[in-house]
Amino acid sequence: MSPTPTPQQSAWLDQDDARVADVIRRHGVCLQLIGMGTCSVPGCTCSAESKRPFAYTIGLFGIAHPELVIVGVGMPEVASVLNSAARLVLDGARLTPGENVVLPCWDRRIFVEEVPNPGDIAFGANRHYQRPAEASVPLLQLTYTDNRGRFPWDPRYTGARRRQPRPGEWDAR
Repeated sequence: MSPTPTPQQSAWLDQDDARVADVIRRHGVCLQLIGMGTCSVPGCTCSAESKRPFAYTIGLFGIAHPELVIVGVGMPEVASVLNSAARLVLDGARLTPGENVVLPCWDRRIFVEEVPNPGDIAFGANRHYQRPAEASVPLLQLTYTDNRGRFPWDPRYTGARRRQPRPGEWDAR
């Protein structure tokens, strides 16, 4: 999108802001999906499909918790994993870097990691909370195992490392 939105883009952004706020009010969290389908922004020429799709929550920062991001997972797993992890937080849990998490909805283990460059990723969350990139909402990356239970830093990891890069080694651009 251009730096100065067109009138159509401004109208779309206003409607999207209202939609995000409504979803958070009703469900406690809204999911921002990137690279998993068509782009709905008027006039956008981006490629909506990505070899590295990712998604993150918007809404947890409002209850003093970092937002959650997961990389390289497609639908419907991404919605199930993020909604389940967010439900833990909304029910009072605090996810912290270095923690191992098991979710009943998924057969993979998750390792929670701090993202050092959240301002380069969480554009929608920062828009919702009206924060500039340099004062971004914090993000925790949910790093998951391959189908043999190995994390990406294990030399025997069988997943595609480029689909699940290490925190700080990727951004949304």
